Amino acid sequence: MNTFKQYHDETCRFFSETMVYFSQCTIDKKLSLNSILKMTSDAAVEDFNVRNMSRDNLTAKGIAILVSRCSFKIHKYPVENQHVVLSTWEEKSEALQFVRAYEIRSESGEKLVSGLSTWLLVDLNNRKLLPIKKFDEMGLRLPTELKTEHECLPCAKISLSPDAKLLCERKICYSDLDANGHTNNSRYIAFAVDALPPEYREKNFTDFRINFSKEAMVDETLQIYGDINDKEKKIVVAGKNVQGVSFEAELYWN
Repeated sequence: MNTFKQYHDETCRFFSETMVYFSQCTIDKKLSLNSILKMTSDAAVEDFNVRNMSRDNLTAKGIAILVSRCSFKIHKYPVENQHVVLSTWEEKSEALQFVRAYEIRSESGEKLVSGLSTWLLVDLNNRKLLPIKKFDEMGLRLPTELKTEHECLPCAKISLSPDAKLLCERKICYSDLDANGHTNNSRYIAFAVDALPPEYREKNFTDFRINFSKEAMVDETLQIYGDINDKEKKIVVAGKNVQGVSFEAELYWN
């Protein structure tokens, strides 16, 4: 039986030992892009849980932390049954965004995946954004000044070409929802990959990033648009509903 540990080191970096399970993989036995989002997001939540910043504690204070943007570089795909160590840590916040970094390494220390995400602080009473300094004033954590170099693309604006074509329509189902009552962030990149023509779904994606704009709710239908640039080996995908853009994603292959 495998025994996996979760712990913080002396720098407050959170580590989670785990394995790449069958259900997390694509048909070629590689960790799927949506599983990368799910694993890293869960690690971020658990890091906050251990530090007394659980969702329940934050809700009691009338606030929530919601992921805004993610960017990941895949150096080498984790594969089925591989033991890996995921680490995550906070970096210096921006005025309106928490900043968090991630790494997934093999047991021997080889870097497999690295990434960044930004998170928003939201007032649950009026759904308005709050400055990060409000969070720190509540005494929930000690802010950090840490800033490190990153190999992934920056968490930045993604623009869909006006020439993008409608790839498919995707209805939001009950099983897409999470405990916040809207579509889990990991599902959107799955929507993007599923919408691609078959010959592009199994590309060896080396980088991807995704921005979340408007929550997709159950029974809504997203229109998924895409622009494929074979010369740049780049795909831009966006999901739109009646309220506008729900998510935007970029995928690069080699």
